[in-house]
Amino acid sequence: MDAESGKGRVLIVGDVMLDRYWFGDVSRISPEAPVPVVKIDRHEERLGGAANVARNVTALGGEATLLSVTGGDEAGAAIERLLEEERVQALLHRDASISTTIKLRVIGRQQQLLRIDFEKQPSHEVLASALEDFGQALARCDVVILSDYGKGGLTHIARMIEWANQAGKPVLVDPKGDDYARYRNATLLTPNRAEFREVAGNWRDEDELEQRAQALRARLNLAGLLITRSEEGMSLYREGPTVHEKAQAREVFDVSGAGDTVIATLAVMLSAGMDLVEAVRHANRAAGIVVGKFGTAVVSREELLAHGRLRAPDDA
Repeated sequence: MDAESGKGRVLIVGDVMLDRYWFGDVSRISPEAPVPVVKIDRHEERLGGAANVARNVTALGGEATLLSVTGGDEAGAAIERLLEEERVQALLHRDASISTTIKLRVIGRQQQLLRIDFEKQPSHEVLASALEDFGQALARCDVVILSDYGKGGLTHIARMIEWANQAGKPVLVDPKGDDYARYRNATLLTPNRAEFREVAGNWRDEDELEQRAQALRARLNLAGLLITRSEEGMSLYREGPTVHEKAQAREVFDVSGAGDTVIATLAVMLSAGMDLVEAVRHANRAAGIVVGKFGTAVVSREELLAHGRLRAPDDA
């Protein structure tokens, strides 16, 4: 932690994207095909992926450094501008050979009608230079988040985990895909229920779920495995007793980005000196708040304070 500022310093590495929202009114069905016609009247741009994790960190009072790759295009410039507005220190590598990942959502009458994705993996050369920056940024952080969206930005993740372990920095990973071997020796993995099922298979009851979770944790040499379980809350599997947290949401409006909020809250609380179990409790509260908001959103330090006793980062 930065002794002068009192704020936990979090290094976020991973795939960034620009979330674009087109809002409009739906009043008729197209004569060309049985689809609604949306007359767009406004639009918004928000940070997505690892960039949304970073903005969650700063919203909670932490200091965020983001290392990622974008295209040399207008969307990449938009991400850079939005990160500056959110007080995120950005270490963005521009790759002119790719287009920045964009998720375009068309919204009519407060319902998502369509999502269009534009994406291309970055080049090996750009990823190698990003790895060099990781080594330098590692010394200035308290906690590392590796936010994997499967877009190619974490090709060197095994080496990043190794370097963080050598530096004594906790590593939190938001995983993707069915190959978790590359996350071996991380401190904590935060898959959601569907992602864990893809790796571990189905379970019949809580006992079998615990067996599968602990087996995966032991196989990957993790300090903890936190499974977010939607309406069932979240469960932390560790060396000691398993911790179950009930869902906090009163009304679920949009679950997009909830995993970003969970891992960001964990990192900020751990960087403030909080133990893992207490950090999970706050992350669960934060998840309950953010799913009541539309689109990729954040939870502020003030909102979290209002939802329960919180030892804020600048009070740690």
